[in-house]
Amino acid sequence: MDGLIAFWNDLPVVVRVLLKIVVIMLPLMLMVAYYTYLERKVIGHMQVRMGPNRVGFFGFRMLGLGQPIADAVKLMFKEIIIPSGANKVLFLIAPMLSIAPALAAWAVFPFDAEWVLADVNAGLLYVLALTSLGVYGVIIAGWASNSKYSLLGAMRSAAQIVAYEIPMGFALVGVLVAAGSLNLREIVLAQQGSLLHWFWLPLLPMFMIYFVSGVAETNRAPFDVAEGESEIVAGFHVEYSGMTFAVFFLAEYANMILISALTALMFLGGWLSPFQGTALEGAFDWVPGIVWLLGKTFLFMFLFLWFRATFPRYRYDQIMRLGWKVFLPITIVWIVVIGAMKVGQLPWWFD
Repeated sequence: MDGLIAFWNDLPVVVRVLLKIVVIMLPLMLMVAYYTYLERKVIGHMQVRMGPNRVGFFGFRMLGLGQPIADAVKLMFKEIIIPSGANKVLFLIAPMLSIAPALAAWAVFPFDAEWVLADVNAGLLYVLALTSLGVYGVIIAGWASNSKYSLLGAMRSAAQIVAYEIPMGFALVGVLVAAGSLNLREIVLAQQGSLLHWFWLPLLPMFMIYFVSGVAETNRAPFDVAEGESEIVAGFHVEYSGMTFAVFFLAEYANMILISALTALMFLGGWLSPFQGTALEGAFDWVPGIVWLLGKTFLFMFLFLWFRATFPRYRYDQIMRLGWKVFLPITIVWIVVIGAMKVGQLPWWFD
């Protein structure tokens, strides 16, 4: 082990950073691919049908585990059709602008007390800045396609993203006030203790608003009016095909995973054990922190799928009213409440 550590320390800094990026990105892209499989399976069982059950490996064909790989290969060989009147450069850049922020945000994400690519002091600000860039990919895709349907879908999607991005930002301001730091690692450490010490309790309205706004931000059901097939023919990416469409598809699922992981980090103690500070703490010391983090993340990932299988699509005016007239005032009021609680040291979880 000492020799391995010495070998690692002898590597150039650039090589070490690149290896860390590969270690983060490969499992993430694999998780994105199999999240699509999980969605089809979960919703299939909720609707009393099978889901993917043909493509598989090593005698497990009935599980359909090879379906994401088959879909990826199919999309790689499909022709990318660019409309004759489209702006070709922007048309091809737009999908990359959508997926890049969802991947770059993981640079400051702490998977454990020591597992983080870049432990920057303004990590929360970095995440807010990057996640707000995704809307540009949507707008550019709708405009560059030179299609009225695409442009209409892009405008609807952009208006929805802006409406819910502000409450999400204010919800994270509440986390900042409670933790007293912009560093994501320190935000988790500020939640030391049992699950009653995590921020979901004092920030319960913020917690619910952040996650529901995350569902709306990613254009997921029941907020998927930007892709309402019965209304606007699939929205801003209607003119995309092949791998350009696949990148938009992957960006949606990468954002869902990011929102789930950030919710677990900000409000559910990240890698901290729920039994910390209780009589059962010693019995679960053997569980690595990253396992707790993944478990909490998978819980929110499942909720994304559950919502899609359960709720009908809302009207667009209902969605906008919820964002501007309900979520925004609640977050502003709760920031004031949390600030007063923090200054007065009123509840025991801010001690």
